[in-house]
Amino acid sequence: MIAVITGDIVNSRALKNPMGWLQPFKALLNEWGSTPAKWEIYRGDSFQAEITNPPEALTAAMRIKAVIKTVQPEEEDKRTSPLDVRMAIGIGGKEYTAERISESNGTAFVFSGEQFEKIKKEKITLAIRTPWAEFDQEMNLYIRLALIAMDNWSISSGELMNTLLKHPELTQLQIADILNIEQNSASGRYKRAHVDEIMAMETTFREKLKTRLP
Repeated sequence: MIAVITGDIVNSRALKNPMGWLQPFKALLNEWGSTPAKWEIYRGDSFQAEITNPPEALTAAMRIKAVIKTVQPEEEDKRTSPLDVRMAIGIGGKEYTAERISESNGTAFVFSGEQFEKIKKEKITLAIRTPWAEFDQEMNLYIRLALIAMDNWSISSGELMNTLLKHPELTQLQIADILNIEQNSASGRYKRAHVDEIMAMETTFREKLKTRLP
């Protein structure tokens, strides 16, 4: 089984120069494989990415949101990015592997695509679909609650979350060093980003999913 993330950048035309978000986004996607086999960006601001290890899928989606939230606005006095990202995670099989991810197929792709169309209508920015309806119902509730914070991450919160999710083994002091800020500043960012609650959700997702995977 694999995970597939289907998504698009919300409000992408708010920036005159798309490289402002394309460069950091492509750098992140390259961590998970090469294009076009493992990921593609198409129609300007839509994308699809394969995550080989399904328990890592929610972390991957949150890192995508964090990276997009770090994109600087063109107005110098703004502390939040003008962009957001809408994503659907599908977990299932991969029955056909093509040279391009957009031409591959399987239940993971079907679930991701169908859930993406659903969340566009519901106007939410992240949801999951798996073969287990009870799991989906529970986790999508947790995700909706987490989005209250995640949709409003500031640029500094995005920087913190991307670093934390990439290096979960690091202490708060070590992350403060990476971000070149004081530890008390890091502590404030942790609280504003709701790190404890979001990481608890991620741990629950990972643990519950592992019990269902073959």
